[in-house]
Amino acid sequence: VIGVVIGKTDVRSFPDRKNIGTERYTFGFTIRDSPTYFINVQSWGRQQYIRSLSESFRVGDCVTIENPLVQSKEAEREEKFSPVTPSCYKLLLSENHSVVKPSPCYETDTRLLSLLHLPVKDPQDYYSLGDIVANGQSLNGRILNVLAAVMSVS
Repeated sequence: VIGVVIGKTDVRSFPDRKNIGTERYTFGFTIRDSPTYFINVQSWGRQQYIRSLSESFRVGDCVTIENPLVQSKEAEREEKFSPVTPSCYKLLLSENHSVVKPSPCYETDTRLLSLLHLPVKDPQDYYSLGDIVANGQSLNGRILNVLAAVMSVS
């Protein structure tokens, strides 16, 4: 799979239930290879492997993923912590079998770079900040998708 990284989580650790006293490490990212399709990728493993993999690319980089495990996702559980994707699958990376390699976008496909700026939600499923200000009371307690742009950082 070749795609542009459109999102990425931080490395986290969890106690390993099988090996008491040790920890498992994980991080995830989302790649996109067309305007319509993008998929979440999850990686689990030893601290050194996960940190090294996480530091090998960033959002906006193009990557090639070789030998991922394709697995059905559990929609309710999976999408609490990752973007909702149009696929009913996710990719799992294994330290022993999978490889993620940075791929210069200009060598793979310059169209991949333009995918970085496309929203992942339906364009009809957004509220503008103006809508929220005007209708704040009626929206109280609802979960909303907001489309906004950062004008400055200071």
